[in-house]
Amino acid sequence: MPLGDTLKRADADGLRCESTLERKGLWCAQTPQMFRYGLLHAALGKAPAQARGSPMRRRQWKHLAIDRQLVRGSPRNIKITHREDLVLAEALLHRAAVR
Repeated sequence: MPLGDTLKRADADGLRCESTLERKGLWCAQTPQMFRYGLLHAALGKAPAQARGSPMRRRQWKHLAIDRQLVRGSPRNIKITHREDLVLAEALLHRAAVR
């Protein structure tokens, strides 16, 4: 999704606003993301079991000519990261069920 939130860069201590970042051209990556099966399968096979993050963003794949397209998603496609996200997800599911 195109970024709608205002972005602030914190100072070294993380306590004060150092600057406001320009959001033009920035997008939020939603989950799940889509990849060609063969490339994803190969990347997962090479990734260490304890690796964190997307295997498709790892350095060894930067040499591939992968056309990474941006596709507008939905603000209802939320990622469950924090406990508060569950409350929002439950509300969205309840609202969809009522319709």
